[in-house]
Amino acid sequence: MTTASFALDRKKIIAYAASMGNKINYPVVVIGAGLGGLCAAAYLSKFGIPVTVVEQHMIPGGYATAFDRGDFTFEVSLHRISINNNTTAAILKELGILEKLHLVSHPEQQTPEAFIETLAKQFPSERDGISGFIKEITDIAEEVYSLSQKKVKYEKIPKMFSVRDKTLADLLNDYVKDPKLKDILASKWGAYGLPPSKLSAFYYAVATGGNLRNGLGYIRPRSQALSNALAEKIEHNGGKIIYRTTVQKIRVKDGAVEGVELQGDRVLPAVAVVSNASALTTFKEMLSPGAVPADYIKKLDGYSPSISSFMVWLGLKKDVREIIKTYSVGFKTGRGVEADYRSCMKGDIEQVPYTLCVYDNIFEGYSKSGKSTLTLLSLCGYEPWRKFEADYRSGRKNAYYKEKERRTRALIARAEKDFIPGLSSMIEVKESATPLTNWYFTRNPEGAIYGFNQTVDNTFMNRLDCRTPVKGLYLASAWANPGGGYGAVLGGGEKAFRMMMEDWGADFK
Repeated sequence: MTTASFALDRKKIIAYAASMGNKINYPVVVIGAGLGGLCAAAYLSKFGIPVTVVEQHMIPGGYATAFDRGDFTFEVSLHRISINNNTTAAILKELGILEKLHLVSHPEQQTPEAFIETLAKQFPSERDGISGFIKEITDIAEEVYSLSQKKVKYEKIPKMFSVRDKTLADLLNDYVKDPKLKDILASKWGAYGLPPSKLSAFYYAVATGGNLRNGLGYIRPRSQALSNALAEKIEHNGGKIIYRTTVQKIRVKDGAVEGVELQGDRVLPAVAVVSNASALTTFKEMLSPGAVPADYIKKLDGYSPSISSFMVWLGLKKDVREIIKTYSVGFKTGRGVEADYRSCMKGDIEQVPYTLCVYDNIFEGYSKSGKSTLTLLSLCGYEPWRKFEADYRSGRKNAYYKEKERRTRALIARAEKDFIPGLSSMIEVKESATPLTNWYFTRNPEGAIYGFNQTVDNTFMNRLDCRTPVKGLYLASAWANPGGGYGAVLGGGEKAFRMMMEDWGADFK
């Protein structure tokens, strides 16, 4: 079963760690300081296992980071996290991180009952179907949590199995009929990167059902606080983090890892490696040909990188909370979710749906007095940017910058027309990011923001496992189990650690 990380038995972990003898003989290298890599490293350092994290960026966190421009501090990703009686809470509590975080309730938070009532008022004839659908996805989320905490056995999770081969479109068809209602229920498809016809019902249910079941929070002041807390815990426990450094190669001898080669010909010995890098980069660039079984490479080739994004950050010299009173407002094209997805893949900036977020509506003091912090986000396929790829990587970016600026102005103009009259005149700070920007900071192929696409054939028991066919090599990222999202990648980091301990001889049964 590879649907969720399982609860760690603290006493058995401590007992096993104590029996390992001199832990200096068990060095581990973690490639990448995204949340998955940081979580795995935090567990390793917690139990005294020597761990070194190697990160190409100057700060930890991957997409869970923030950056400063003038008077403004911007979120890299539109983060929201569910931390309430779920696996994520258990992990952060076990690591001593939870109490260090300052969470505020997310403005988009809704209870299942409130959500049902809101929709039932609009579609009274569909009340029973709406209620059944919401109960189905929240029950699935409950089964996943219960399984992760060893509260139930596999045979007690019938709803998880019932959706394992279904798309979201299939699941919606089981409960509701009205096409407009289906589009509303699937309106958060952008948070998962695929439209209902392609998105795994299981993945949608676990994420959306979990958010409804547990509520949503925002980490104050920014998501960087979570990444920093994990990094500080690693270093406090004796682990190391090397920034501004890339891993060139994973060394393998007799079918097992023996270390990594860094830029500048430096070598770090390791009896295990946890890769927070993309699975494609890990197996196709960091490992020598022949080190990975051919059937595994074939399996990887059957998956596709997720969609990327085009994002604009705006620091305004005006408080716009009286104009936009909610955290986020989305522009709907009215053409339907499937048509919107096709426009996003083409990167049609004039046609794509987009979201405007006013972060100042999350908590008082998000920006300096009289100012506002905004983002404009649209999903974007890689193809429109592929023609700039070679020049971008070679540092020849003039044509790329021209196109980036054109799209930035176009999206701002749309927001000015649709939501905030006079927006252009309010701008004090402006920044934007493309799929190539995402690639630059994460090295994710095609600037993917969700790892591999969360399709039916890459979810549930079919999801790429954290344990790999190369002895001593583990995955901890959105590219592996259980998938994308803050909570999911933290779970992947915990799972990689647990599997390593199992492989080293720990008994959790």
